Amino acid sequence: MCDAAHMSEQAIRVCVYCGSNEGSASAYATSARQLGSALANRGIGMVFGGGSVGLMGVAADAAMQAGGDVIGVITEQLVGAEVAHKALTRLEIVPTMHERKARLCELAAGFIVLPGGFGTVDEFAEMLTWNQLGIIAKPVVLLDVEGYWAPLFDWMDGAVAAGFVRPAHRMLAQRARNVDEAIALATSPVPDTPHKWLDRDPVRP
Repeated sequence: MCDAAHMSEQAIRVCVYCGSNEGSASAYATSARQLGSALANRGIGMVFGGGSVGLMGVAADAAMQAGGDVIGVITEQLVGAEVAHKALTRLEIVPTMHERKARLCELAAGFIVLPGGFGTVDEFAEMLTWNQLGIIAKPVVLLDVEGYWAPLFDWMDGAVAAGFVRPAHRMLAQRARNVDEAIALATSPVPDTPHKWLDRDPVRP
């Protein structure tokens, strides 16, 4: 679990979640490349899953080429499968996925989510839940490249309508249409939110 003890590290780094594949549209890799370069050019460190493949590799390579500070965190099991990136500022290898996600959180002040698959959604959902529970207070931003995340936003709106998610917590999942907006949101404070348990609210007439 990440905590305030790492604030000095968190203040200068953003975690990028993204696919270990590049996807079917060239816009995905283009956005990953733009994001990596933009973080480096702004003096913001990048933290990511440590792989050299897919959008992970594209974003990390772009950040490194622009002179950025890039830290990868990868599990022992994925070192071979995702071809651990060897040309980073630092690569940390941890035993489990739980430790990987916790370490990424420790290192980052905010999160930007590019298109990806199951693993990307898992990482996004865990950080969103930690915010909802008050474990962390860090911005979570989905970079919605060509409407990739639109169905997920529709589902979240449906969860609010069905009484499972507060509107205030739904807004913790922020939407960016371009790289500049994503970085601005990911480096801004998140608002205070109420507890997640709607059934504990006092009954109003």
